[in-house]
Amino acid sequence: MGTLTARVLGHGLAYQPVLEKMQAFTRTRDEHTPDEVWFLEHEPVFTLGRNGKMEHILDPGPIPVLPIDRGGQVTYHGPGQLVAYLLLDVRRNGLGVRELVMAMEQAVIGLLAVHGVDACGDRDAPGVYVDGRKIAALGLRVSRGRTYHGLSLNVGMDLTPFRRINPCGYAGLEVTQCRDLGIDEHPLELAGSLGLQLAQQLGYQRIEWVLDG
Repeated sequence: MGTLTARVLGHGLAYQPVLEKMQAFTRTRDEHTPDEVWFLEHEPVFTLGRNGKMEHILDPGPIPVLPIDRGGQVTYHGPGQLVAYLLLDVRRNGLGVRELVMAMEQAVIGLLAVHGVDACGDRDAPGVYVDGRKIAALGLRVSRGRTYHGLSLNVGMDLTPFRRINPCGYAGLEVTQCRDLGIDEHPLELAGSLGLQLAQQLGYQRIEWVLDG
């Protein structure tokens, strides 16, 4: 494959406008549109996937709950978490969804390995885990062979909102983050490393960075 465009959108972004931007990009792209990955941090929000059950939202408190069109259950986004949205033409690239999910997991695993942290994926509960604690969540939408949504990596954040939900639909699932594992970079500082890992795992020949914030 050719070039992956990595776009840095910034931090403190509201969820709904970014979702609409992803949907518009996916709806209007054609067979020549380059693939992109968007890096950002959201303001606090719980998102509930298409098959999500409200029973997994235990006590949202002041944090808004937004039903959205990705797969999966409920998760939390907020400051200190690196979000990577993958806007890819998987049909053009010959990628299956499971293959893409595994590549996303391996990108996070590779990033953590550079910092001396051992992590693993889980075929039955997609995501990345360190000693049984979830550090990265995955959720995708595929529309006409093109993807949007992506992954979130807990970097240096307030983890207490995860106690207000059953993360990804699993009661009692514990979460962790990079800061607690000795990785001191801020979320958007880790975007460079994660972008390179994603490009490598997905088979792109080069990555081109764009500041869009």
